[in-house]
Amino acid sequence: MKIKSLAAAIALSGATFVALPSMAAEDTIKVGVLHSLSGTMAISETTLKDTVLMMVEEQNKKGGLLGKKLEAVVVDPASNWPLFAEKARELLTKDKVDVIFGCWTSVSRKSVLPVIEELNGLMFYPVQYEGEESSKNVFYTGAAPNQQAIPAVNYLKEELGVERWVLAGTDYVYPRTTNKILEAYLKDMGVAEEDIMINYTPFGHSDWQSIVSDIAKFGSAGKKTAVVSTINGDANVPFYKELGNQGISSEDIPVVAFSVGEEELSGLDTGPLVGHLAAWNYFQSVETEENEAFITQWKAFTNNPDRVTNDPMEATYIGFNMWANAVTEAGTTDVDAVEQAMIGQETPNLTGGIAVMNKNHHLSKPVLIGEIQDDGQFETVWETEGVVPGDAWSDFLPGSKDLIADWTDPVKCGNYNTKTKTCSGQNY
Repeated sequence: MKIKSLAAAIALSGATFVALPSMAAEDTIKVGVLHSLSGTMAISETTLKDTVLMMVEEQNKKGGLLGKKLEAVVVDPASNWPLFAEKARELLTKDKVDVIFGCWTSVSRKSVLPVIEELNGLMFYPVQYEGEESSKNVFYTGAAPNQQAIPAVNYLKEELGVERWVLAGTDYVYPRTTNKILEAYLKDMGVAEEDIMINYTPFGHSDWQSIVSDIAKFGSAGKKTAVVSTINGDANVPFYKELGNQGISSEDIPVVAFSVGEEELSGLDTGPLVGHLAAWNYFQSVETEENEAFITQWKAFTNNPDRVTNDPMEATYIGFNMWANAVTEAGTTDVDAVEQAMIGQETPNLTGGIAVMNKNHHLSKPVLIGEIQDDGQFETVWETEGVVPGDAWSDFLPGSKDLIADWTDPVKCGNYNTKTKTCSGQNY
């Protein structure tokens, strides 16, 4: 009987009519998208929102999942860290999403973490970060420090002969923790404390004249100097402009960045930046069939031949495909079932290898170092021979070196102490 006829029959009988849920709501799998579309991080995160929408569209063309179409639910936490938690709660309790793809900064992820653990949600986090974390409810598809920061420092030291180090970052948890790891690592290699300069600036910082001047002065001591940059968001634009204004070239003081990719460079005059570096796990310029197909799909989806791709997009692509495979394997979107099905998932990356999801909820990934070209792309100047498994806990911090994360039996713990044989955090 048609819904309209059924409603009429109920009305004639004198019974109270209760509206039925929409068929669309019943027959869709909801995908939450939690990325800043406004504020200081919109320069980086808007692209990731578009990437998830593209993946949802592509999956629906394949027939969806479990016989259901996917439905994207997009919210804007507006680069407001407490708002990330509110929006995550809204996605899980009001919109009833089955999975969330979201966050860029670690402070936004840290804001969301207690909410998704409380409500047993599932989130894929696609950006490089500081490590020192492994949650049952999060899969980390971006780089851990041993997949980006440590290899970058090794490259600068071994290939460029760098002896003095400027650790410049935005003032929040990712740069501070990463630089804490790097400072310990550099000192372990024999670098003197006076040869390490550390500087932090707030989000959206725009006046770089005095800081860049201090960097130039620090680099004039007769030792090869480099900047290791964990500067995030739109503050990168005036930072690189000021380097050019003060005539600091990559030959004088090279900068290796962990948060500057093709998207950020698309808004800059890259002329003065040629030769500066970035460490990622993917570059648009990588020549593989998988990458060519991805770029073609992206330009068609955005209807813009000038749109670029970048590393967090590849991490989103990998995470989405792994999630779709895990849902299919589990036969359900139930978080606990999908979480276990995710471990050991393998899917092609875009650089010609295979991404593997490990027991600690981190990927095995290649590491690439690229040099900025005048067209805003990167030329790969160094890469690992194969993939590197991501470490949840750093080997260079005293409180972390004895910890592992393993979400399989019998450990099932995110911070298991291998010496005391105890789990001191979330487990199940």
